[in-house]
Amino acid sequence: MSAASEAETLPPSSEPEGRVRGSLRALRAVFASRALRRLQLAWIGSILGGWAYVVALGVYAYDEGGAAAVGLVGLIRLVPAALLAPFVSSLVDRNRRASVMILSDLARFALMLAAAATIATDGPAPVVYALVTVAAVAGTLFRPAKSALLPALVASPSELTAANVASSTLESVGMFLGPALGGVLLAVSSPSVVFAVNGLTFLWSAALVVGLRRYEPPRIRPAHPAGDTAARESAAFLAGIVTIVREPELRTLVGLYGAQTLVAGAVNVLVVVTAFEILDLGSGGVGLLYAAVGVGGLVGGFVALVLATHGRLARDFAIGLALFGLPLALIGGVPVGVVAVVALAIVGIGNSIVDVNALTIMQRAVPDAVLGRALGALDGLMLGTLGLGSILAPVLVDVTSPEAALVLTGVLLPVLALVTRPRLRAIDRTAVAPEATELLRGVPLLAPLPEPVLERLARASVPASFPAGATIVREGERGDRFYVVSGGTVEILGRHFGPGEAFGEIALLRDVPRTATATAATDVALVTLEREPFVAAVTGHASSTEAADSLIAARLGSLSGRGSATV
Repeated sequence: MSAASEAETLPPSSEPEGRVRGSLRALRAVFASRALRRLQLAWIGSILGGWAYVVALGVYAYDEGGAAAVGLVGLIRLVPAALLAPFVSSLVDRNRRASVMILSDLARFALMLAAAATIATDGPAPVVYALVTVAAVAGTLFRPAKSALLPALVASPSELTAANVASSTLESVGMFLGPALGGVLLAVSSPSVVFAVNGLTFLWSAALVVGLRRYEPPRIRPAHPAGDTAARESAAFLAGIVTIVREPELRTLVGLYGAQTLVAGAVNVLVVVTAFEILDLGSGGVGLLYAAVGVGGLVGGFVALVLATHGRLARDFAIGLALFGLPLALIGGVPVGVVAVVALAIVGIGNSIVDVNALTIMQRAVPDAVLGRALGALDGLMLGTLGLGSILAPVLVDVTSPEAALVLTGVLLPVLALVTRPRLRAIDRTAVAPEATELLRGVPLLAPLPEPVLERLARASVPASFPAGATIVREGERGDRFYVVSGGTVEILGRHFGPGEAFGEIALLRDVPRTATATAATDVALVTLEREPFVAAVTGHASSTEAADSLIAARLGSLSGRGSATV
């Protein structure tokens, strides 16, 4: 059963009221889908688990080694995860993504229990720090696996955006509830208990993800020719990074996203500086200002969903960058408490808009075969720039002043958005569903596929043309492509295939030689799909697999009588 079949496809609306209603319907569709509901609940468990033990870890580290130990723990949690994320994420593309998520959860569950046992038995602090570091690295698998799995579970681009909004909102809630849960538990127990309970949140997440395995397309491992295995493995590890670097639009998007997380790292420092040195609000003011960012983040998710009904994701991404940066400059220019609270709420709105649109663009633009590694590379960049921003912010404050640091930090993102405006427009042009999408949607074999999957197939398709009388495929040869007629007529064993009809699926799905010869009866135009993306798409969704089985059975039956057939 396909998860996509459980949710509706939402038409775009040009009226503001209609856009809001459409956005609400999209969110309802997300939580009405059993698979998407499981995924979001698992995400809550993973996020709570990632944050709940932070308070206990800080208290434990402080007791063991003072402020220096707290700083060291923060560093070792961040740096190895940032460096290794692009490489460990190759597991996401090599295996079922639900299985990778389960592996990540179970590994963190075991590591948290081991850390809890070490603390409870007064074991060495370095052992606890090492376990926490490995847990952080294991955690880098969950997010790219979850984000790469998501497009296979939705029915339309609007639902994909809505699912990303739900994830972003839940993450914002989890970032607050996680430490709060850890703090409450710490007040009534001990760090070891917090670590143990924290491990249970990962177990909860894993239990939910187990139910997603039946919705997930199988991973198709391409056949490789004999050669330098080491070089091939190295290329596979770097495929996500190479995909981003090679595509100018993706390079621009990821570069801007990295700049935004750089500023976000600085904001973590500047919020504290603002509370103490500019507004004189004290430690209570720090919590107030962070709460403003959090509330804005919750509102921003829905704002992103409403904006997405226009279908210009890169434009909305640029709006998010401006909303994330300009309010910081406002605080520096008008250092008033009320202004700071409102401005930081707008920063939170901008952050959600940036997150939702960047992720949705990546999911729709990056080929599924390398999507996990590309998202892993993105996560590594985010972790690295977040840490770099937190290091650079104090330097900027010391060199200039707190107010000037806010202004300089705030204007960076709007300037970058303006400079890269032509490239962002190009992203919006390429994000529109390819022309071949409509043709592929009309093929019974492909019609049941979710819209994002059809779009990716259309982007992977290659046009081909043959003059009248030319042989397109020959009986007995190996099949490597699926064909859809877009113009003209193809003849196979006396049957004529016209525009919108397809052939070539038997050799690919049954892994047998071509069963008949296909000849161009007239000058013919075709849309072709390579074996790997075609097989992965069709066999990964139950309804399309059933349609394929029925079609192949009928055509093989016709072939046995040498009537009409396909190849």
